[in-house]
Amino acid sequence: MNILITGGTGMIGHRLTELLLQKGHKVVYLSRRKENIANVAIYQWDIQKGFIEAGALENADYIIHLAGAGIADKRWSNERKQEIINSRIQPIELINKYLKERNIQLKGFVSASAIGYYGGDTGETKLDENSPAGNDFLAECTQLWESTAKKISSAERIIRIRIGIVLSEKGGALPKLVQPIRFGFGAALGSGKQFMSWIHIDDLCEIFIKAIEDKTMHGAYNAVSPNPVRNQEMTSVAANVLKKPLWLPNIPSFILKLVFGEMGIVVTGGNFVQNKRLSQESNFKYKFTNIKEALKDLLEK
Repeated sequence: MNILITGGTGMIGHRLTELLLQKGHKVVYLSRRKENIANVAIYQWDIQKGFIEAGALENADYIIHLAGAGIADKRWSNERKQEIINSRIQPIELINKYLKERNIQLKGFVSASAIGYYGGDTGETKLDENSPAGNDFLAECTQLWESTAKKISSAERIIRIRIGIVLSEKGGALPKLVQPIRFGFGAALGSGKQFMSWIHIDDLCEIFIKAIEDKTMHGAYNAVSPNPVRNQEMTSVAANVLKKPLWLPNIPSFILKLVFGEMGIVVTGGNFVQNKRLSQESNFKYKFTNIKEALKDLLEK
C-alpha cells in the first residue's frame, strides 16, 4: 500500500519507514524540505502558507501523522505550549482541507497521540483506553490533537495511537537516562516510585503497521508495554545492563522543578497505563514485554 508519513525523518518515522519498506509498502513523506532518502519520495509542504505539493495526497492509501514539536525539548512558556499544540493540530487541519478540496478518499488516517491524554501524573491509578482524560497541559494538548484527527472525514478508519515512553538507542528518553549512568553519575529521578509506561520502538512501529493492515482497528489504543516499571527500576536495570554502579541518591523533585519548571512533570510524574484494547481486541504480539530484555537489545547494540 501507499503510506504517506508526516514527521517521517524523526526517530519513530525513521524506524517505521524501514519496517514498512521491508514489508513491501511504498512510503512517501510530507516534509518542509527536500531530502535524499533511499526508496522514499519526498513531497514538500508549508503549514503556515497552507501549501502541500501536488501529488502528495492523491495516491495515499493511508496517512500516518507523526509530526509535532518535541514535548520536552524546551521549557514550557505560554508561547512554547502553543507551539507544541499548533505543531500537532495545524498539519491535520491542512491535510483535512486538501483531502476535501480534492475529493480524496483514504483507507485510513493513523495519528500519533500520547498517554499524556490521561494527565502527566496519575500516580498508582491503573488506566486503560476507557479512562477519563486528565486536566493538565499534557491532557489538554492530547485531547485537542485527537479531536482534530477525528475530523478527517475522508478516511474510512481513524486510529489514534497513544504512545508511552518510547525506548530507542537513537533518541528520546533512553539516551538521556543512560548518559549519566555511563559516566558513573546515574540516579533515579524524584521519588523514583513514579511509573514509566514504556514501549520498545520496534513494538511501537509494529503497532502502527498493524493499524494499517488490520481493518478491524479503529479509535484509540494505548501503545505501551504490558509491564510498566517504576523509575527506580528502570534506572537500576539500565545500570545493570551497562555494568555501571548506582551510588548517588535520587535527584530531588524540587531540583527538577527548578531546572525544568512546569515541564518537570514529564520526569517527576508517572502513569500506570495498560494496553487493554491491543491485548484483548487486537491480539497484538509484543516482541519486548520485559524491561531488561528491551534495554539489553537497545544498549548492547
